[in-house]
Amino acid sequence: METLQDRELCFPQFLNASCRRPKHPRSETVLMFTLLSFISFLTVTLNLLVIISISHFRKLHTPTNLLLLSLATSDFFVGFLLFFQTFNMYSCWFLGDVLCVLYYLLIYVIASACIGNMVLISVNRYVAICQPLHYSSQITVGRVTTCTCLCWLCSVLYNSILMKDNFRQPGRFRSCSGECVVVVSHSAGVVDIIISFIGPVSVIMVLYLRVFVVAVSQARVMRSQVAAQQSSVKVTVKKSELKAARTLGVVVVVFLLCLCPYFCVTLSGQDTLIDASSAAFVICLFYFNSCLNPLIYAFFYPWFRKSVRLIVTLQILKPGSCDTNIQ
Repeated sequence: METLQDRELCFPQFLNASCRRPKHPRSETVLMFTLLSFISFLTVTLNLLVIISISHFRKLHTPTNLLLLSLATSDFFVGFLLFFQTFNMYSCWFLGDVLCVLYYLLIYVIASACIGNMVLISVNRYVAICQPLHYSSQITVGRVTTCTCLCWLCSVLYNSILMKDNFRQPGRFRSCSGECVVVVSHSAGVVDIIISFIGPVSVIMVLYLRVFVVAVSQARVMRSQVAAQQSSVKVTVKKSELKAARTLGVVVVVFLLCLCPYFCVTLSGQDTLIDASSAAFVICLFYFNSCLNPLIYAFFYPWFRKSVRLIVTLQILKPGSCDTNIQ
């Protein structure tokens, strides 16, 4: 017969080696589970709409939108991870040590890919605003596609190397059965901080400060310019680029606000020790950013609102719908 002590253990058959099940007040558990499940569902749904929109409509196959597609893909997977994290916070880990390492590797890969996408978005806006005459020749669909693929590939390779000690002996850092823990050494953590946070954030901030200065000067010229017939076309193009810079600037700022707490936690310790409970807040904050991105698109981009209407009403199933002028 199962005793009370057995129900409190993750693995009752391993009495001396088993972890105890996490205990939380029932009201807190229900509230957090409902909230995080809703955020997860919203994240998956909204980013799936972004993916379908950009992938389906040919008019949206621009370099900027392909970067948004890569970002939406990572945000889409974030939604699934959040749903899994919701269950993991209130239960034991039953999937084994190897899957534990792979789970956190997936988290790190998605985080690195998101940061890489933000750097690419910043470079894209920098060239569009500061070097507009060279934009069409330097930033092409083919080059952007290559850069996004390299971004994902480098994220996988880099984080695999970062977690090589955990792959050599999975479970070596857990204290009991039913716990999912990975450890990154202090030296590797310092390198990771520089490569994954300080370096990319510095690049993003420098590029967007430059974009901001140029955008302000261009806006002043527009307001003071007496529009001639030919110059009005140029002004329209500049306005569209400035609007895109403003929108993506909001995306970048929100991303940095959600990302900084994770790296602040990383910097606070001698070793980077991450388990399902201690990382819950910073990981979920990072996850929540993935829900905000599509909402920002919906607020600033008319093409996204229009494409969502066509998707929801199943208009995309009609022949030739991919050629719809959605801009």
